[in-house]
Amino acid sequence: MQVLVRDNNVDQALRVLKKKMQREGLFREMKARSAFEKPSEKRVREKAEAVRRQRKLARKKMQREGLLPAPKKAVRGAR
Repeated sequence: MQVLVRDNNVDQALRVLKKKMQREGLFREMKARSAFEKPSEKRVREKAEAVRRQRKLARKKMQREGLLPAPKKAVRGAR
């Protein structure tokens, strides 16, 4: 993973790096690896993740078919 530092602005580069790591799920994985997870807890977590993925997929499909309204787009302010 690479982040370019522009104009010696390390704070902005750190912010970008953290956002990229968050998107990749690195923080979640580090937290999961920090302590032992019982096999039963792992099964429950993976099942919940699968249910979440299926619901998201169904929601997107319904939005494409016009059965649900599309989510509102976030408006970013000028910087």
